[in-house]
Amino acid sequence: MKTCYLACISFLFLMSCKKENASDSNHDQTEINKLKINQIQILGSHNSYHKHMDPKLFSFLSSINFLLPDKFKVEALDYSHEPLADQLDIYHLRSFEIDIYADPQGGRYYNRQGNVFIGKPVASGIDELRQPGFKVLHIPDIDFETHFYTFKSNLQALKDWSDAHPDHLPIFILIESKEETVGDILGFLGFITAIKFTPALADDIDTEIKSVFGSSLDNVITPDNVRGTYATLKDAVLADNWPTVGSSRGKFLFAMEGPATTDYLNGHPSLQGRAMFLITNAGLPESAVIGEDVPDRFQSRIMDEVKQGYIIRTRADEANHENLTGDYSRQQAAFASGAQMISTDYYRPDPRYLTDGKYKNYMCQFPNGDLARINPVSAADKQGIGVIAE
Repeated sequence: MKTCYLACISFLFLMSCKKENASDSNHDQTEINKLKINQIQILGSHNSYHKHMDPKLFSFLSSINFLLPDKFKVEALDYSHEPLADQLDIYHLRSFEIDIYADPQGGRYYNRQGNVFIGKPVASGIDELRQPGFKVLHIPDIDFETHFYTFKSNLQALKDWSDAHPDHLPIFILIESKEETVGDILGFLGFITAIKFTPALADDIDTEIKSVFGSSLDNVITPDNVRGTYATLKDAVLADNWPTVGSSRGKFLFAMEGPATTDYLNGHPSLQGRAMFLITNAGLPESAVIGEDVPDRFQSRIMDEVKQGYIIRTRADEANHENLTGDYSRQQAAFASGAQMISTDYYRPDPRYLTDGKYKNYMCQFPNGDLARINPVSAADKQGIGVIAE
């Protein structure tokens, strides 16, 4: 009887601890949900759609690397990403980058001219590439392997995941509008040139976003949401008018850079009526999201911008660099800078490190593999209130 009594007491004690721990956890999330979205840090992937090109094409491009400008050098193309669902579920990424090329008539990027040099068919045979609308790829004709062929299909996959996980942290989508191609310098070899952005094409980006997320953009954090009654978007940001984490769960924030930005802003002061923010420098009326790719060089500037209220995107590493050197200094600078979005190519080590000794076991993750963390700069006084969860 005494043994049974002691067992019951022990069981009740353990259950009370579990209840207390659950209560503490709920309290932690309540406090975390009170944070503004500029008071957390998340990890994301760089060129999230990107798959490695055909090895024969990579070898051919290596042989003419000296002809290519810096932005098309093969060493910067030598990386690949896991399927989107794995990036979300396994590696806990909450920021993604999508490159888009305008293709209003459809079919412009159906052919892959680079294949002619390795004896493969130039015609892709992919019906999606015949459809009108923005296409997702890194560089037409040479670096075209992608998990998604169209902007809409990429957005739809994100929304589908969101619908299945309605309490997720806000997901940040960085859009790079692109116009440059190898055809600009090697057009005589049959490489295609890109369509230049116009005001109508800039409008079309919003149209495609709304075709997936709905015309009211209820699950999108827009510049209008943040600006509120302030005169400019910058004024709202400096006044810390970002929404809370709790009110932003299940939502997306889009920010764009590249040649479409001028047309996108024209006629929309402080991005009034727009679906996306722009990635800008600090101090402009439309400034809210800032791009700072080199945290080890500009860490103090990033910290100052974070303290002012801006949301910063930076990079923990470069493609085909830290995976070869094993150098963590840039990653550590990115974490300490307070930049809210930290992009990486190596949320898991480069898979080649297991079979090729020249690659290192370098990877970018938060301590303990946490989903996100409380920002060390913009929420320095909130450290220790709990672990961010979904």
